[in-house]
Amino acid sequence: MRFFLRTYAFPLMLTPALLGQARLTLADAVAQALKDNPLLLVASAHISAAEGLRKQAGLSPNPRLIVQLENTRFGGSPPFSYPQDTATYAFVAQTVETGGKRTRRVVLATEGIRSSELDMQLQRNQIVGRVSRAYWAAAGGAGVRDLLQEEVVNFDRVVQFHRDRVREGAAPEVDLVRIEVERDRLASLARTAAEEAELSRIALFREMGKLEFPPVVFADALEQVLEVGPLSFDQVLERRVEMTLARQAVEQGRANLRLQQAHANPDPDLQLGYERIGGFDTLYAAAQIPLPIRNRNQGQIEAAGAELKAAESSVVATEVAIRSELESATKDYESRRKLLNETLRTMRDRANEVYRIVDAAYRETGSDLLRLLDAERTKIEAELMYVRALTELQQSAVALETAQGILP
Repeated sequence: MRFFLRTYAFPLMLTPALLGQARLTLADAVAQALKDNPLLLVASAHISAAEGLRKQAGLSPNPRLIVQLENTRFGGSPPFSYPQDTATYAFVAQTVETGGKRTRRVVLATEGIRSSELDMQLQRNQIVGRVSRAYWAAAGGAGVRDLLQEEVVNFDRVVQFHRDRVREGAAPEVDLVRIEVERDRLASLARTAAEEAELSRIALFREMGKLEFPPVVFADALEQVLEVGPLSFDQVLERRVEMTLARQAVEQGRANLRLQQAHANPDPDLQLGYERIGGFDTLYAAAQIPLPIRNRNQGQIEAAGAELKAAESSVVATEVAIRSELESATKDYESRRKLLNETLRTMRDRANEVYRIVDAAYRETGSDLLRLLDAERTKIEAELMYVRALTELQQSAVALETAQGILP
């Protein structure tokens, strides 16, 4: 751990451009991504719309005022008397909902709010997962860049050492050429790594929803990989928003089916009011009842039943997908952790030790340049494999946390 921190902190002290740069932790990146995120604002607007629909669903039908005048004429024989010869009506009509339609509308609208809330939670979890993976990709890219920059600085010392030896006549010039070629190869790798690190950093800020891409120092160390403990499949199903959302779709489908079944019941229209005919004031009452002979809402009931069956099948499909994702993420995480702990750490330490021995022997005797270059390449490749394996392990841990549904 000390060697790792020392190795990758060194280029930060060498590069003046890094001075004064902001430190960015994973928690900061996630917090910035969630703050005023357009996708979450859209999801929040959907929740507000669903709440408005629930409010509307709970409202009763408005009463209707009907004023009607009949048998009015202008002149003629026999003479026309307005109070005696006209028929005047004024009455109020009210539709009476039957079958619990209002209650079932409210229930369906409430289920819609719950679905919108789960959609927002799912959107939030997806943002956290994408930002977390992008953060470790950018941090890993910066680690590779810094490693190669340090190796270039160290190799420049080797080049200068050989130049001095050639100038003193203690080494052939062809050895210097070989060293300079190796240095140029290493510098080319460093430039490529720097470009890839820039692209990874830009990708991170894009996932964070930012319009600017400032240089930052990644504060969370690659080696600080959190242990992701195992969870039972039942625990995972309870945690995964996708599963909750699939089950919620079933509840919403059932509520819709009950509402459509209630719509099969006719709603009578009751009327009560005042009537004046032939100079007499009387009361008026009527009832209009639709006869459910042709339209008994069969089509809507059938459609709602089909949607319910689809939602129930979706629950099974979601469970299968989650099980597959969990199994794949678990195996990948365990495999990468085993590779890092049992192989790459030891390989990196051995490669560094071999290089120190070969370098010391070469500086003392000045012989076997090819062995020195080979040891140098092996050391760099081992370091690169180690950093990249750490990056992939961090991303694998994020994928496993996502599969387990334990991300915030």
